[in-house]
Amino acid sequence: MTEPQPVETPEKTRRAAQYLRVSTDYQRYSIENQAAAIAAYAARRGIELVATYSDMGRSGLRLEGRDGLKRLLEDVERGRTQFDCILVYDVSRWGRFQDVDESAYYEFICKRAGIQIHYCGDDFENDGTLASVVLKNIKRVAAADYSVQLSKKVFLGQSRTVSQGYWRGASAPYGMRRWLVDERGQPKIMLQFGDRKNLRTEHTILRPGPKAEVKAVQRIFELFANRKMTRTEIATEMNAKGLRNARGKRWNMQGIQLTLTNEAYVGHVVYNKRTQKFRERTLLNPPEMWIRHDHAFEGIISPELFTRAQQVMAELKYGRVRSDESLLNALKALLKREGRLTMKLIDRSSTTPSSQTYVRRFGTLDEAYRLIGYQPPTRYQFREVQKNNDEVIRAVTTLIGADLERRGRHVWLIWELHLLTINHNATVSFAVARAAKSGTDGARQMITWELRARKYTRSDLTAVIRMNEDNTEVKDYYLIPTVRLPPPAFSNRVRMSNKFFGEYFCPTLDDVVGSLNNRIERWHSPRDQNPADARASASIPPAQP
Repeated sequence: MTEPQPVETPEKTRRAAQYLRVSTDYQRYSIENQAAAIAAYAARRGIELVATYSDMGRSGLRLEGRDGLKRLLEDVERGRTQFDCILVYDVSRWGRFQDVDESAYYEFICKRAGIQIHYCGDDFENDGTLASVVLKNIKRVAAADYSVQLSKKVFLGQSRTVSQGYWRGASAPYGMRRWLVDERGQPKIMLQFGDRKNLRTEHTILRPGPKAEVKAVQRIFELFANRKMTRTEIATEMNAKGLRNARGKRWNMQGIQLTLTNEAYVGHVVYNKRTQKFRERTLLNPPEMWIRHDHAFEGIISPELFTRAQQVMAELKYGRVRSDESLLNALKALLKREGRLTMKLIDRSSTTPSSQTYVRRFGTLDEAYRLIGYQPPTRYQFREVQKNNDEVIRAVTTLIGADLERRGRHVWLIWELHLLTINHNATVSFAVARAAKSGTDGARQMITWELRARKYTRSDLTAVIRMNEDNTEVKDYYLIPTVRLPPPAFSNRVRMSNKFFGEYFCPTLDDVVGSLNNRIERWHSPRDQNPADARASASIPPAQP
């Protein structure tokens, strides 16, 4: 008799999600090429693709705007996954973050949930060995540096184009038209809106547009420089005549401002007035940093008229045209007519200068309001509101920190960011949602809670403190994965309600601390448990509203 041979059982098929990103349409990183490379990688290793997350036409510099990656991180954070690994074409598709630690942080979120990331097109295994860690960080630095070098090349190319007297913009200002010229400077064809040149030897110049538009631009400069009409009054006149700007929209004060300061109308090309690198805050550059070519093409405004307009603009900027009394009287008249004052009402009014004029003259709008005896509603008292928010956050973070320390946690508060770090790795940021009226429902006043700009947006969790309807005391709380919240902006208000965030609702501060403590324990639990159970336990246990 022969002994029975052991039967080999095949390994359980691994399940994976693929993440695809393309910022442009060039072939190397096309979605199709990435998907094909990932499919081949998965087939070689017996991995089944069960989910796809993608970002089309999105830059890898920041997380903002990349809904596919946000959704992937959200699913991982909440344990809402049916896969145990993520396949990405290479490190640059994960992101070209200028801070390589940010790229590592998003990968760590997945790793902490028991999900490994594979870079299918790179020549190393992402297996945690010293060699792979070194190579991966080199790739991250190279991906970030690629954006830096590309930015430099684009800047040098644009600078060279302007220094030669050619137009580098995509669209022409109102009253002008773009013309394509060959390498000898001979006009070939007028470009329509959205058209681009095809050959590297071709360039673009500006030429006067239709006579009606040219006369309208000359009228704008005449009214402002010689008749001392305000920009708002000029916009009103242009709209009354049925004239539309270069985009076919109604004129406003900002459009008139841009027209009056555009040196293209006297034939000059100017570049690098402002700098915005990697989608960060825009910086205004001093004139000595500007790149310019004077008299590059035919202008439609005389240099003398343009100079007079700039002189009037300078007087408005530094407040030498109207006295303090005149400015305040205009504000009083607007208050009497409207019954209230806001920044938007001031900017829309044809009888008052812009709100920024009052800020430059009196320091803040609140100070101008105080001088005319106007007390705005609490929601418009920005300094007082911010002060109250800080006091609320300070009180809540103090209580949470003390409770967590009693439970044996190490707590560190970075007050400038409203950020709490727990056990050196988990981070919780804090924000306040204030009540605001939003119309009526029959006889009942409708209330919404709005979460404004936050100080720190890369934390693991965001604790939202919701105030009562009078904004006098705390109503309840939400403990939300930060990836669930949109990028903060003053004009982008997030409405806090159980309809959108009910699964993260915490009625009391004890519930917040309990959920937070449970979350920390699950993050530090042994990883020898079932991966699906580990990921499920990483999510915040929902509380009933």
